[in-house]
Formats: sequence, structure tokens, C-alpha cells
Amino acid sequence: MTMFGDGLDTAVQRAFTRPIPKTAGAQMRYLVKQLKGTKAAAEALGISQRTVERYVKGQFKRPRKDLADRLESEVKNRWQPQIKERAKQAAATTGGIVIDTRARFGYTAAPGSTDDARLRHLTVALPPIYAARLFEARDQGASDQQLQEIAAEGLQEVYFKDGGRRAAGLLVEYTDLEHIEFDL
Repeated sequence: MTMFGDGLDTAVQRAFTRPIPKTAGAQMRYLVKQLKGTKAAAEALGISQRTVERYVKGQFKRPRKDLADRLESEVKNRWQPQIKERAKQAAATTGGIVIDTRARFGYTAAPGSTDDARLRHLTVALPPIYAARLFEARDQGASDQQLQEIAAEGLQEVYFKDGGRRAAGLLVEYTDLEHIEFDL
């Protein structure tokens, strides 16, 4: 499970103007239409082409849990791509992104100051530059660790250093993440 990647995807999905199809048949028909065929849909879901055809015709109605999850995930990834792009673009150029996190942060600080990690619950609005970096890294397939480093850098600059007004030599990193949520 990738907490940062899934969190970014969830934030973008909140921008949808219509809900995704609810039934397995409707989701399967949408996926077949997007992938231009039952064979491609079957490969994407890891099932047989005949099973896809049965869902499209309505012969199968209730997929098992793992297939239902994969189907919903594939549909969400392809649902309203222009809306998702607009939301990402708005966050990356004007709006920024809000991070709500509960984590332990590790510090590398100047001599004489504390570098003890302690649990904090932060809700911080990051500027558009960090939103752009997060979405760009996510789109390029960055690992959760890389996304975590970008978010920690943003929190370091905006929250801990207060935009350069204090703690000049401070370096911040996530050491124990309990919760992360993003909002555009």
C-alpha cells in the first residue's frame, strides 16, 4: 500500500463531477469501451476474455472481492481524465495542496537545539510548487519514499522554517507515518 500515492489519487478523485459506475456490469462496459476491446480489459484485470464478455452481457453480476477492487481501481484511474488533469493543473499553478498528516518527524538541526523526533499532527497548505512536484513525481511512477521526501521538504520549508524566517540549518524527514491525507 502506498500511502502518499493513494492519498494524491484520492485528492484528485474528489474533483470528479460525476460518480463512477456502481455495478460491475457498468464498470466492465466502461472499461471495455476505454480499452477498446474485451481482450485488453481482460489483460488489465488479469481474468479471461470470456469472463469479461459475461459481465458485459449481464450473465455475471457480482465479482469476487479481489476482482471488484481491481475493477473499481481500473475504472477510477480512467474516469474523467480531463477533470483530473484540470484539478492537478490548478493545484500545481494556483491553489497548492493541503497536507493533513500525523507523523513523527526526525530532525537534523544546529548544535544546541533539539533533534528529538516527536509525534505531530499537522495540517499545512503547501504552495503550488510542491503540488506540482508531487504530481509530476507521481505521474512518473515515483516510489512512496520519493513522494514522502518531497512532502517532508515542503513541510520543512513552509511549517518548520516558516518560509526562511527561522531554523536555517534544519532538515526534516518523516520517520514514522501514521496518517496522511491530501486536499486540493
